[in-house]
Amino acid sequence: MSRVPVACHVKGTVALQVGDVRTSQGRPGVLVIDVTFPSVAPFELQEITFKNYYTAFLSIRVRQYTSMHATAKWVTCLRDYCLMPDPHSEEGAQEYVSLFKHQMLCDMSRVLELRLILRQPSPLWLSFTVEELQIYQQGPKSPSITFPKWLSHPVPCEQPAPLLEGLPDPSRVSSEVQQMWALTEMIRASHTSTRIGRFDVDGCYDLNLLSYT
Repeated sequence: MSRVPVACHVKGTVALQVGDVRTSQGRPGVLVIDVTFPSVAPFELQEITFKNYYTAFLSIRVRQYTSMHATAKWVTCLRDYCLMPDPHSEEGAQEYVSLFKHQMLCDMSRVLELRLILRQPSPLWLSFTVEELQIYQQGPKSPSITFPKWLSHPVPCEQPAPLLEGLPDPSRVSSEVQQMWALTEMIRASHTSTRIGRFDVDGCYDLNLLSYT
């Protein structure tokens, strides 16, 4: 599936103090990043990529048209997606992340705006964000591939050539097998015919006796 980058404007980070998140002043545990698309018509979002920087949980909301004649409204399409780094080794603290539309909780068509809600409840990492944010939309669909008709119902002019030359004709082989079967049945039915081509046992003994005399 093809994708096309979307020109976007990432607004400045807004810090929020929510619920029981206790952090120092100026370094709250929740950040909001709004993304707008001023030069792009409503589009179908295909993928979101970014570099995580110590963010623990990510939620995404989009403002979109849910129907043709309705006004645009905000919809939550991803809730508390875990990006938590390893608390001991800090593994995963600065990794690139890709999120696709099939991971979202709602339809990603006719998107107007995007809002990222970052959360880090741990007091170990008071500084967190996402960097190098890229948005991709659905690209043009690839043309459908048509398979040759002979794969399912070959016609004489479209049948592939035999792999090996000199192969017997199937119809001729079938008739010859039937003839051989009929001849075998005739031989079994005739006791006289079964002795044709065999040695006479009594004659063999007579010849041996003559050789000793």
